[in-house]
Amino acid sequence: MQPYRAALVRCGMQQSMSRKGNCFDNAAMESFFATLKAEYFHLNDFENVEQLNAGLRRYIDYYNRQRIKSKLGGMSPVEYRLQAARN
Repeated sequence: MQPYRAALVRCGMQQSMSRKGNCFDNAAMESFFATLKAEYFHLNDFENVEQLNAGLRRYIDYYNRQRIKSKLGGMSPVEYRLQAARN
């Protein structure tokens, strides 16, 4: 949609585009957003945007550094990446 593309250009952003009919490009982010909404957004009430932003920053830090994932062998994403970099 042209107005959307123009807004992206004004903000210095680049549109994410996948091949037509390919949903796998965004699968990782869609999974993260589903987890974010289930574990954080729907469980909290926010009085203003600043409170939401601060909470999002805390949640993302928790998600990356403390939240363990069975798919990553019981490690957090940061621990998993550090281990992979050592090997």
